[in-house]
Amino acid sequence: MSQKLAQGGSERQLTEIAIGLDRKLFEPHVAVLRPDGIRLDELRAAGIPTVCVPLQSFTSPSALSAAWDLNRYLRRHKIGLAHSFDVPANLFMVPVARASAVPVVLSSQRAFRSLTPKQHRPLVLFSDRLADGIVVNCRALERHLVSDEGVPAAMIRLCRNGINTEVFQRCAAERPRQLAGASLVVGIVCALRPEKDLPTLVKAFALARRQQPDLRLLIVGDGPMRDPLERLSTELGQQDYCVFVASTTEVPQWLSAIDIFVLPSVSEALSNSLMEAMSCGCAPIASNIGGNPELVEDGERGLLFRAGDAEDLARCLSTLAADDALRRRFAEASRRFIHENFSLADSVRRMTEIYLEMLGRKE
Repeated sequence: MSQKLAQGGSERQLTEIAIGLDRKLFEPHVAVLRPDGIRLDELRAAGIPTVCVPLQSFTSPSALSAAWDLNRYLRRHKIGLAHSFDVPANLFMVPVARASAVPVVLSSQRAFRSLTPKQHRPLVLFSDRLADGIVVNCRALERHLVSDEGVPAAMIRLCRNGINTEVFQRCAAERPRQLAGASLVVGIVCALRPEKDLPTLVKAFALARRQQPDLRLLIVGDGPMRDPLERLSTELGQQDYCVFVASTTEVPQWLSAIDIFVLPSVSEALSNSLMEAMSCGCAPIASNIGGNPELVEDGERGLLFRAGDAEDLARCLSTLAADDALRRRFAEASRRFIHENFSLADSVRRMTEIYLEMLGRKE
């Protein structure tokens, strides 16, 4: 279950795992709290039953109706394992599935809990106690749940994100017209949310351009930080060197236009955006937090910098911008690392192991 099935990373992971599960072992169903999103069409095209239990608020009268609808669906289809993929789905599905006598109930933690609204924290802890297990996508989250949240280590199961490496490959097409004339492109493709700390990227880019004036900055995505970032680029005199592009489904094409991909997040688990960029042969720079070091090995598969430190990031940008051989080496090492260790098939295989293990425990 997911809150929504739009273009987000968690929604894509849910969709691809549901489609990839062996039908000889499982008959997947997908529930969602919001009735729209492109992933719903993909699931239905793959013949996977979907159900929407509309829920606007946990405190609204619709919550009881939605809970009753989900309860009836779970019982009618004799669901043997229920798995929620994001925090809103955890808070709603876990207690309903437990009350519906579903044999195995799993939740997910795909981001650090500092991002969860304070009013929901008691409900998160309650769902922890009700679930049979919690699936995380990186070791950093496993440590976070055990050390900071008091979750028993035995409850946690690791299933790293998987990337469709046949889709996320570098394209040979020319750069888009917005980047014509750029000698080197620094960029990111992601949701423009506060925790991505993109102002630090814009500031670092302005510093790096003092030594590399032909640099261009590409920011692809939508979100609440779009307008503040455009204003910041103007305040720093970089508006002519920064290109902003709305969220798009043509992610591999835009990633292929980027030479140096930067993920400056102040909170991050295992970033789909970073994995996709590495798979497409971008040389990565990432903040040294959360799951980023599990992907970017400093000095081997890119560079790490101190989160929130624009000068440290500018130093990394200048290093890679000035050294073509190093940049190419990082790009190839990153591409190979993702293709060899983070395929979609690997993720589906690991989730299958988790499901079979948990179902076996209940026999």
